[in-house]
Parts: sequence; C-alpha cells; structure tokens
Amino acid sequence: MRAFAVDYRMPPDHPYPAGLEDSIEAYRSLLGRYQPERIAVSGGSAGGGLAAAFVLKARDMGLPLPGACVLATPEADLTESGDSFEANIFVDVVASQRLTDSIALYANGHDLRDPYLSPVFGDFSKGFPPTILTCGTRDLFLSNTVLMHRALRRAGIEAQLHVWEAMPHGGFFGAPEDEEVLEEQARFIRAQLAQR
Repeated sequence: MRAFAVDYRMPPDHPYPAGLEDSIEAYRSLLGRYQPERIAVSGGSAGGGLAAAFVLKARDMGLPLPGACVLATPEADLTESGDSFEANIFVDVVASQRLTDSIALYANGHDLRDPYLSPVFGDFSKGFPPTILTCGTRDLFLSNTVLMHRALRRAGIEAQLHVWEAMPHGGFFGAPEDEEVLEEQARFIRAQLAQR
C-alpha cells in the first residue's frame, strides 16, 4: 500500500479548525489521483479523533467517502466523559491524566460536543466508511473507542472493535502484540478496498 501522511497545522499556533482544514485539502488532492473507494483514512490518538472528524466534515461538504477508516484509540470525545477516564487513569502508563489543558488549547473556545471536534457526537446515519477501531484494556481512551464503535453500529455502519489485553494508550511500543494490531488493521484495509 502507498501511504501519505498529512503534515497538518497544530496548536498552539494553529488551533481548531486548522488541522481539519488541512486534512480536507490533502484528501481533495488525493481524490485528483485516486478513486475514493481505493483510499483508507487512518489515525491514532488525537489523529484518530481528527481522522473521524475529517470523514464527517468531508461527507458534509459533499465529498465522496473513503473506502475504509482505521481509528486507533481515537480521542473521539473531547469532553472525556467516558468511564475509562476514571477507571484507567492510574493503570495507563502512557496517558496518565486527562488532557483538559491541551483540549482547551486545541478547541480554541469551540463547543467540545461539536462533531468536528468530538466525532462521537456526529450523525452517522448520513454515512461513514467501514471502520476498524483498536485500543487496549488499560487505555485511558478505551471509553472513547468503545463509544465511537457503538455510535457507528447504532447507525448501521460496518465497524469492528478490537481490544487488546493490558495494552496502554498507543500500543505496546515494541511488543509482539503491536505487530498483531497492525496485521488486523492491514487485513481490514485490504478486505475493504478489495470489495470496492
């Protein structure tokens, strides 16, 4: 597979919606070279939240949906209201505290329940690509991942949820399970893009 990484603008100099706008422009560029059904969008952590928000924004702008979406432990709910932000705060060795200050900096005064900031609050009945979501049992963002999966499934979107035992936020950082996570994601992308 050929991969493209979007060098999107970020805070503090470029808060929301700069990164979202850059993602849209990158996608438009790809649409000039590839069929949308042959494109998969992927992101992890804050990038996973941005990837999901990007798909919602692109859809609402009338752009064609990509063929697949990979969301690895996405920060899909900037309100951080899920249970794991309490239950896993002392067991996640990577993300050990809420991101309140970073979220405020990124959101730049916008409503945190805006689906382009917190895609878990989006309307998925209007369409969303088949999606695989991955996280771990010790991940501070476990709730975000599960809530995003349930939102997609309630809307009838094809979505797979893979939760790894004892995995903290972002993966195992070199353990064999990381390869298994990537293999699942790659298998999902290949299967989805082959169908289209």
